[in-house]
Amino acid sequence: MKIRLIKSGMLTTIQDTGRFTHLSQGVPHSGAMDSLSARIANLAVGNTDREAVIEFTYAQASFQAETALLVAYAGDGALLKIGQQILPRERPLFIPSGAIISLKATPHGARTYLSIAGGWDIPDIMDSKSTYITASLGGFQGRALESGDILCNKELFTAVSRKILHNLSGDHLNFPHWKLSRQSFLLNKKNTVRIVPGREFTWFHGESVVDFLSKPYTLGLNSNRMGYRLKGPTLRRFVNKEILSTAVAPGTIQITGDGSTVLLMADCQTTGGYPRIAQVAAVDMPICGQLKPNDLIYFSEISRNDAEKLYIQREQQLQKVALALKYKFS
Repeated sequence: MKIRLIKSGMLTTIQDTGRFTHLSQGVPHSGAMDSLSARIANLAVGNTDREAVIEFTYAQASFQAETALLVAYAGDGALLKIGQQILPRERPLFIPSGAIISLKATPHGARTYLSIAGGWDIPDIMDSKSTYITASLGGFQGRALESGDILCNKELFTAVSRKILHNLSGDHLNFPHWKLSRQSFLLNKKNTVRIVPGREFTWFHGESVVDFLSKPYTLGLNSNRMGYRLKGPTLRRFVNKEILSTAVAPGTIQITGDGSTVLLMADCQTTGGYPRIAQVAAVDMPICGQLKPNDLIYFSEISRNDAEKLYIQREQQLQKVALALKYKFS
């Protein structure tokens, strides 16, 4: 299976669930900004949920099916369409050779993820296929995808992928009625992100903590895959000492010297020197990954134990979906 990029869009990269094993060497985590959507797209075509996907940022891209395809997409950033026909999300799509697929913007998110049966044929670099553009590491030649690039699948189909392909293949667009709903995994309020207090949480005045947990922030224009600049209340601290660079990760919320708030994202550095007021619960990072400039975001405090329980529940849900598909197509 093969596609050719006609229009590459604002930022289109290969991502998987990230580079976990080299953080101690200063290599960023990277990976999909909305890992939940990426994993759902993979499961929908019968892949393991950790396969690489194409991450489209905003809806300015199009591609052609150079061969017949079995693909799926998820994420709120765009709708895929062939001509004027909108393709449904979160389910396998059999697309005939020659079709031109374009992305149509939606007001609901920033990113869209495209999987292909067998996974994209991209080499593992440092245990991941994810693209880290700053270091030209991983992905497709270490860079964002460009118009004219051709990508193929690995043709290492799972039994589920083979059965789905057998059921849907033909000479026209085809897809089933069932879908894997991303929304069913997101049960908290829209744009409310649960956080756990960070190591320097107690450095801040009580009034600032109340503001942090009750007032809205908006995503600034100067935000990217490394981090989000959040516009909102200025937070004051009564402990004025600085800290040595220490561990940070995607989801760490830092407060700069002038009281501004920064939310670190997938391509963030592995150490930082600003106080860490909070850490976003891993289960809510997909919400952050779909934020657009000027979107509102609220923070809600939960305990570390609750954050761990929510994460475990999410993982169990995804495992059940994978098992259900295996049984359905066995």
